[in-house]
Amino acid sequence: MRILSLLPSATEIVYALGLGDNLVGVSHECDYPAEARTKPIVSRSNLSTALRSQEVNSVVSEHHHSSHSLYSINAQLLQQIDPDVILTQELCTVCAIPVAQVREAAKILAGPRCVLSLEPNNLHQILENISAVAEVTGHEMEAGALVAELESRIARVASTTSSVIERPRVFCMEWMDPVMAGGHWIPEMIRLAGGTDGLGQDGKPSTAIGWERVIEFAPQILIVMPCGYKIPRSLSEIDLMASKRGWYDLPAVRAGQVYIVDSPAFFSRPGPRVVSGLEILAQIIHPELFSGLIPPESSVKLSWAESQRIEAQRMSERFIPLG
Repeated sequence: MRILSLLPSATEIVYALGLGDNLVGVSHECDYPAEARTKPIVSRSNLSTALRSQEVNSVVSEHHHSSHSLYSINAQLLQQIDPDVILTQELCTVCAIPVAQVREAAKILAGPRCVLSLEPNNLHQILENISAVAEVTGHEMEAGALVAELESRIARVASTTSSVIERPRVFCMEWMDPVMAGGHWIPEMIRLAGGTDGLGQDGKPSTAIGWERVIEFAPQILIVMPCGYKIPRSLSEIDLMASKRGWYDLPAVRAGQVYIVDSPAFFSRPGPRVVSGLEILAQIIHPELFSGLIPPESSVKLSWAESQRIEAQRMSERFIPLG
């Protein structure tokens, strides 16, 4: 069986099921595990990686009003690898190639192909996606073991936090400009990890919110997780937050409880590692209950002093010294 994955989370699922050798092509964003980077890249993004958050949002907004896709598929390479199964999604046209575009591209292939669209909105559905990939590839036994292990880890976190009395207010910021609250499985993860989310919507897409709502919510813990952003890229734009009115009055900022996390690895991709994301949240929110759950280089803590330094640097860059 020849598998093409046009979705990073699906690629992770394929490898977790022991199907790496069957993977004949990937998307431009499939970078985990490392072996995925050796596979032929069938898609590319039409978005520049040099754009900042607000610029990306502008391009995406224009995309919604046009017939042009944010992504393109290499038709010649698609014919060459000739996949039997194509894994894609319809959850978000911004995050990856939508299924309609994939089905259209697959018409150049001779004979019927299995195009599986993965569209989870919560943790349970993410686990169901693993089973769905296993079903079309004949690896149900491997999926059963993997899903059971992930369910056990989720249950362990939920059980530990089930009796906590203090559930701090947590804001997971899924985009910085405009500010967006994490949706889909993120509010559920906050709740299971023992926090309170008053800004995101369970099972719904992330939504742009006014900064005033963040100030009113007064998060005690603020986690910066822009969709698709690794930590260095998020840090390069953290000045956007430090410059906002009321930033230094937020309880999370004043208490040094601002974290920047590796979003694609543990939060924005609905694959097996999202359970590690749940564990990361649990330890951040309740360090008195959890320890040793945060993988190396998966998060950084932004101290009050560092936040002030970023603001001071931003202000200094606005002025040209005389003489």
